[in-house]
Amino acid sequence: MTKRKSLSTIVAENLSEKIHSGALGPGAQLPTEAELCAEYDVSRTVVREAVARLRSDGLVVPHQGRGMFVSETPVSRGFTIPDEALKTLPETIALLELRLSVEVEAAGLCAERRTGTEAVEIRALMEQVDARHADPEAVEIHYDYEFHLAIAKAAGNPFIHGFLSYLRPIIVPRYQLGYVVKPEFTDNYYARIHAEHSRIVEAIEQQKAGAARTAMRRHLHNSLERVRTLARESGAATTDQEQKAAAASLFARMRNSDAWR
Repeated sequence: MTKRKSLSTIVAENLSEKIHSGALGPGAQLPTEAELCAEYDVSRTVVREAVARLRSDGLVVPHQGRGMFVSETPVSRGFTIPDEALKTLPETIALLELRLSVEVEAAGLCAERRTGTEAVEIRALMEQVDARHADPEAVEIHYDYEFHLAIAKAAGNPFIHGFLSYLRPIIVPRYQLGYVVKPEFTDNYYARIHAEHSRIVEAIEQQKAGAARTAMRRHLHNSLERVRTLARESGAATTDQEQKAAAASLFARMRNSDAWR
């Protein structure tokens, strides 16, 4: 499941290496857009994206009317998850574990702090999401992420919502639902997910923080276990076809496991 790095990432990493190695020292001016385009044989859009990435990492700063310069005092790189990371099942599992640790508390805070309007909106969004029953081959495993974001928003902590919003474009496109749901089990799968969602929403509506945490933990733990099982069964499989073939062997066993209850 390896994926080639984007051109902007390649350019950004090369420039970053030059900065860290001293080839472009503190205060040095970056080459112009035209020069970088010629050096790397890429478009201006690619160069701008690469420079924007360096700027967000604190490696370069703009000087009005003069261009971009290497920072005199580079800031430490903040927490980031590179686009090229998380292309394998083990890395996806690590991200799910991170998500679980944050969202369990978010559910509890939501139950404590949500307004009446927010509780109604969360239930309405759940019903909307759970009514879709999309083809597993055409929808992501985390198709319910908007529902989870609504809970995080109602938790009343903007950092929790901001963090999960940051994760959204990274975690949602990982794998299609078809990796873990065989066509004949589709209705059963969606029914079970709806039951899990309902327990979370009911606890939020009743403002039972402990029950909300427990329900969210069970829901995300089940999702994590499904992906862990897929990882174990996939073994050395690296292509879409190989991983789907490996996944096909787990459905009968998974139906009776905790991850499906």
